[in-house]
Amino acid sequence: MVDVAGNPTSTTLCVLTKRLCRCLSYEKYQEKTMRKSIVKTVNKSISRFFVRLAKTFGGEEGQEVILQQPAVEAKGTPREEPQPEAQIIHPIGVEESEKKPANKPKKKSSIVLTKLSIDPRDIMESMGIPFLALSKNRKAPIVYESPDGTTKVRISCHSEHYIASIYDWDIIQCIAGKIQEVINSKKDIPARTVIIPRHELIKELHKHDGKTNQKKIEASLKRLQTTLIETTVRNEDYRYRSGFGFINDWGYTERKDIKEFRITLSDWLYDGICRDGALLKVHQEYFDITSGLQRVLYRIARKHVGNQNKSWDFSIEELHKKSGSEQELKKFKYDLKKAIDGQKIPSYHFEWIEENCKITIHVINVKKYSKEALAQPALPDSTKF
Repeated sequence: MVDVAGNPTSTTLCVLTKRLCRCLSYEKYQEKTMRKSIVKTVNKSISRFFVRLAKTFGGEEGQEVILQQPAVEAKGTPREEPQPEAQIIHPIGVEESEKKPANKPKKKSSIVLTKLSIDPRDIMESMGIPFLALSKNRKAPIVYESPDGTTKVRISCHSEHYIASIYDWDIIQCIAGKIQEVINSKKDIPARTVIIPRHELIKELHKHDGKTNQKKIEASLKRLQTTLIETTVRNEDYRYRSGFGFINDWGYTERKDIKEFRITLSDWLYDGICRDGALLKVHQEYFDITSGLQRVLYRIARKHVGNQNKSWDFSIEELHKKSGSEQELKKFKYDLKKAIDGQKIPSYHFEWIEENCKITIHVINVKKYSKEALAQPALPDSTKF
């Protein structure tokens, strides 16, 4: 429509403008649709190319190729041509152990004792000094000083607990045996913390598995932890003073498939075990000895006599002091005579010798004693005529 002057009216201009906008919008829509179609086609072509490439260079069937989609660019920033990256995902079951680098050995924080040593060990420096009580219910402190005054020991306990006994020490002997195995292997540095299955520890202690013996082991660990030690051993000049226990802490875990003890040794005890030549083997029959005094006699003989063909003599006063007994000397003498007459101490033979109103305890290795007995001439048989 036009007016009198022949110019298009406003209505006509509005209609023409709308038609022009529609055409431009349609062109933009077509351009956008074509762009998406081209990108999709290119992606499919690239994907097929990488699949064929993977098969050509040793790829396997069932492998999947994942293409990373180009990130959406913000308006106004220059567009860069995206570089598609391909990642080959191997199906489950493909071994790649040859490609992985070997793990470096690490220092272990704990030792897991799945099978304990068949040779328990004892700390030699503690075998001739009374670090342990003979009875299970002693609270009175143990005070010892060597004749030359260089070795001093004072053992005490918490008011609610007893001093660790020579029976509680069985656990430390088993742990020391395993640590010695680790040291001999020269593969790992032994850790202060050990993890022991309950049944293995009870078996090594020559006991029957069950709740009763588990409670006894827990009570022993409490005494080993709460016993306070003050000593000049490995501190001869007494440059520092400190108190510590045999173990720092312990715990027991019981779940569906796990029943185990976790024990951490004190620094002083751990250092004593790891020193060169610090440990001696303990006879398996030692754990069957029920008398505390006989156990002390075995440990003293094991240190001084050992496995060599030599003997050692002790006075009653000397043994009374080394044992740490809280009995009077007269009562100790009676119990000592009874323990020696029993002769249930493995590997060693004890003789009670009285000469010139003086009593001497003569200790000899059983092997040497047997040889001397065989060397003696046989007595005449009076039953023969």
